[in-house]
Amino acid sequence: MNQYKSATFLNLTIRFGAGFLVLFSIVKIGLKILRSGSFNQMVADYFGSETWYLFVTQILLGSLFYGLFMAGYYKFIKK
Repeated sequence: MNQYKSATFLNLTIRFGAGFLVLFSIVKIGLKILRSGSFNQMVADYFGSETWYLFVTQILLGSLFYGLFMAGYYKFIKK
């Protein structure tokens, strides 16, 4: 039996979204460090006083949409 069929839609959304949140944050921060060449530049670009909310909003919205999509896929589409 499919392990995702017995889980609730909200539970699946949170599980997929949380995994995406962690992975996407690490990748995004790592790529910014590589592109800018400096940890301090990444902190200034992503966690500055006027830019942190944009970073957090992008990560949260991305993980929410990914979680909803994947939960819908495994719950209702995949047989």
